[in-house]
Amino acid sequence: MDFSFEFSGPIVFLWLALLVLAIASWWKLFEKAGKPGWAAIVPIYNIVVFLEIIEKPVWWIILYIIPLVGVVFVILSYVELAKKFGKDVGFAVGLILLGIVFLPMLAFGDAQYQGDGSV
Repeated sequence: MDFSFEFSGPIVFLWLALLVLAIASWWKLFEKAGKPGWAAIVPIYNIVVFLEIIEKPVWWIILYIIPLVGVVFVILSYVELAKKFGKDVGFAVGLILLGIVFLPMLAFGDAQYQGDGSV
């Protein structure tokens, strides 16, 4: 028996719901940091804006695409994101391991951006 079609509808719906939640969360985070929310949906530019928010140089994009090095710098970036919104390293671990839960908490919660926007 082939069950692939029976379960594809709910899986696609769940995937789309999580995608919308992630986009809305990034959009709100960008706005909280004083950046345009629409930048969250523009490929490459969203990374540039993200780096501006965490006050890191744009050339970090190169580091993101290097295998293994990229993973380390994404982790460092999430730690820095948590700090910029007044959260501790424990919250950063949550962002790294359970981003789909902690990102909306950061975006729609009472956390305020504490960076100055300089790179």
